[in-house]
Parts: sequence; C-alpha cells; structure tokens
Amino acid sequence: MPRSPSRESNDMSIEVRVPTLGESVTEATVATWFKKPGDAVAADEMLCELETDKVTVEVPAPSAGTLGEVVAAEGETVGVNALLATIAEGGGAAAPAPAAAAAAPAPAASAGGGASVDVMVPTLGESVTEATVATWFKKVGDAVAADEMLCELETDKVSVEVPAPAAGTLSEILAAEGETVQANGKLAVLGSGDGAVAASAPAAAPATAPAAATPNKDVEDAPSAKKAMAEAGLSSDQVAGSGRDGRVMKDDVAKAAAAGAAATAAPAAAPAPAPAAAAAPVAADDASRQERVRMTRLKQTMARRLKESQDTAAMLTTFNEVDMTEVMALRTQYKAQFEKKHGARLGFMSFFTKACCHALQEIPEVNAEIDGTDIVYKNYVHMGIAAGTPTGLVVPVIRNAHSMSFAEIEKAISEKGKRARDGKLSMAELQGGTFTISNGGVYGSLMTAPILNPPQSGILGMAKIQDRPMAINGEVVIRPMMYVSLSYDHRLVDGKGSVTFLVRVKELLEDPRRLLMDL
Repeated sequence: MPRSPSRESNDMSIEVRVPTLGESVTEATVATWFKKPGDAVAADEMLCELETDKVTVEVPAPSAGTLGEVVAAEGETVGVNALLATIAEGGGAAAPAPAAAAAAPAPAASAGGGASVDVMVPTLGESVTEATVATWFKKVGDAVAADEMLCELETDKVSVEVPAPAAGTLSEILAAEGETVQANGKLAVLGSGDGAVAASAPAAAPATAPAAATPNKDVEDAPSAKKAMAEAGLSSDQVAGSGRDGRVMKDDVAKAAAAGAAATAAPAAAPAPAPAAAAAPVAADDASRQERVRMTRLKQTMARRLKESQDTAAMLTTFNEVDMTEVMALRTQYKAQFEKKHGARLGFMSFFTKACCHALQEIPEVNAEIDGTDIVYKNYVHMGIAAGTPTGLVVPVIRNAHSMSFAEIEKAISEKGKRARDGKLSMAELQGGTFTISNGGVYGSLMTAPILNPPQSGILGMAKIQDRPMAINGEVVIRPMMYVSLSYDHRLVDGKGSVTFLVRVKELLEDPRRLLMDL
C-alpha cells in the first residue's frame, strides 16, 4: 500500500489508500469503519470494510500508530488508490496502546482476579463478513482444554468450529445461540484459575434452568446434531434434547443411538392422540401438527442465489441422450485394476468431467462469464461438482480439472465429497468454479434441468441410467441410456453453441476412447 508524508509538518504519517479491488472493478463504497480518529491501531489490524458489486474488501492498517484523519466516511464511494485515512506514527501513537490493551480484559480480570483470554470469531473466508452462532458445546462455568471445540458458527456456505485458544474456564458468553456476529467479533471470555470457576458458578445455574422446561419444537436442532441424526437414521422426535428450550445437541443423538429401542419408545408414544385429532380437524389442531424451523444461513443463501440466477440470466435448457454402453463396459473391464493401482474407485463422474473439459475447450463461451459489459473467457476449467449433504447442497470446486487424469479426478471427487458431508470444506474450496456438473441421477431423476450457478454460464445435468429400446442399425436393441441436459445463459451462449457442446459430450461418452486419445 503506498505511503507518503502527511500534510502535517510536526510528525510523519502513513496514508491508507483503497487497495486493488479486482479485475474490471474500479470503485467501492465505504461500508464500515472499525476505528475512529484518535484510536490506537496495530499493524495489519482491520481499519475499515469496503463493498463492491462483487465482494467485500477489508482494509488493514499498513503500520502501527494512531488513526488520524478519516478522509472517506461511511457510505462514500471511492476509487482505486483513493485516500481513505491517515495513520500518525511516532511516540505519540504508542502511548494509547497499553491503555487499549488493558481495557479489554478488565471485566474478566476483576471477576476472578486471574488472567482472561478472549474467544474471537475466526476468519470466515473471502467476502464473508458475518456468521450465526449455531451451537455452544460448553456453558458458562465449564472447564475447557486448549483447542477443545467451544461453539459452531454457520455462514452462507459452511459451518465453522471455534476451538478454545487456551485452557481455562468459560467465564462469559457474549454471543448466544442464534445471534449474528461479525468477523473478528468477540464470542466469549475464558478465565483461568480458581477465581474464574467461583465467579462463573452463579451464572451457570440460570443457563441450565431452561433445559428442565418442556421442550419447544420451534427451536432448531444443532447442525452437528442434524448430521448425527441423519447418519444414525433418527428423527428429532426420537431424541430428547438437553439444550436450551429442548434443542437437540450432538451428545443427545449419541445417547439416543446407544439406547436403541428404549430411547425411541417414549417419543413413539407421544403421537398416539393424533387419530382422535384427525376426526374433527380445526385450525388449532392443524397448527399443533405443524413444525416451524428456521432456515439455516446456507438454505437462505441458496434460495436467494437461485432466485437471483433466474432473475439475472436468460436461462435456457437443451437436452440430449447418451448411450452408456461403452463407458459401462470400459468401467467394468478396468475398475478392479484401477482401484488396485490408484486406490480410488472408477466411477462415471471422471468420464463426464473429462468429456466436459474437452467440450469446454472447444466451445469456450460455455466456460466464460459476463462481467458488466465484458465477456471473460477462461483458459482453464475449475469444475464444480454438486454434492448433497445433511445440511444442503454444496458445490466444491476441483481446480484445473482440464489437466487432471482420471485417477486424480476420482480422488479429488471422493475427498471433497467426504469433506462436504462432514462439513469440513473451506470457503476457498467452494469458490472460483467456471462450470458445474449436477448428478440428479443418484436420487432417481429421469430428466433434470438444473439452475445456473452464477456467474457461470453453463451447468450439465445428469440423470439416471435406464434400459430403453433403441433402434440400432435397423434393429431394436436394449441399451442403457441417460438423458443429459445443459442449462446455459442465452445472453452469452447461443443455441448453436449449446447444442454443439452437448453433442460433443455425447460423442465423447459414447466412444470413450476419444477421451484417452484426446480426439
């Protein structure tokens, strides 16, 4: 970041300027100032946040000192390299730092007389500025070990677990479950020593009191508990929740699974009055049989982005069908040797990924995107592979798929699919895709027309393989057929390009030797 002498003559200052915002982005809006004039700042501490039409950009302090003049106020539009503020250096800047440092731990230190450690929101990923506190695994007064999981946060894309930065006692929770927190915000305070335990004990009693109350089924279960229930084949009615207002926690699922039939007997008895209620249905009875669950941030974001895709893109879908005979024969012949040599199963996705990469290189507009009045052509393929998880659909990205072998693609798909189901994908693994493949066939879909994943201009839909009678060389024979589709943005991809792309994919799959010989 450029530096220059301040306009003041008695001291030196550093200019804080707008950083590079990205290709074709020339201006941004000042969204939030985290510091005000006179505040002490450390090197690389976040000063403000800028918003563009694509991403949110955080501006760090280029050096330690004191924030002097704020040139661009919140809400103002600034260009690249524009002056945002100045930071004063020198002895005067160092004085406020100890006071600021002492101020933060003061409340926790006075409670127990010991040192305290702040639990902060971790880095959430590029352009992600806030999260929702989904689950606290510990309550006030609990002892925690270093790196033990304290809570789970939900962002628009992934769940983030927050470990304890040090061993101690959880003395204060500043952000309760369901609250929205900002990046680098404070979540809780850890105290150390006997004083912290004694001071936090009274606070623990009211925190656990609601657990004894009648469970409230309007409360959403913990995301980790949902995943555990899906794996154990249990429903929320079969698990007694010990969390706040009857919230089902991960430990509750483990106890219910271990108890087996005994754990499910009590919930099974509860719905017994239902037949009597059905005999005379009224509005009150209907309401009692409904369940209201708050949408997760992932679901909310999916709903918003899918609707934005339909509103923004001129989306069309074209269909074709693929005879899977040759791919299935090749897979059957070599799958055992393939798995023995590469340690990965040979599936159909590697064939489709390779076929799409070849077709994208021949029809580059399907791999491009619209940026304002420009078309950005990609000379690489970052392939998104849609994957269903207990918490919703995610699209991990396999980077540079065009240069990968069958074995490398299969290993990448297997690894990212497992991490997606476990909720362990990072934000970086979900961004930057240039094209997407969605396989609705695994759920039994015979024909599908998936919605675009913006700003991408194409998405391939796979359906189930089904034996159908086909006319081959004047004879009717039974062949394993699959309907495939291409949903595309007609603003960029014309009818000829979309049909040619899908025909090319069909040709490569019906004669997979072409893939091996790059024909």
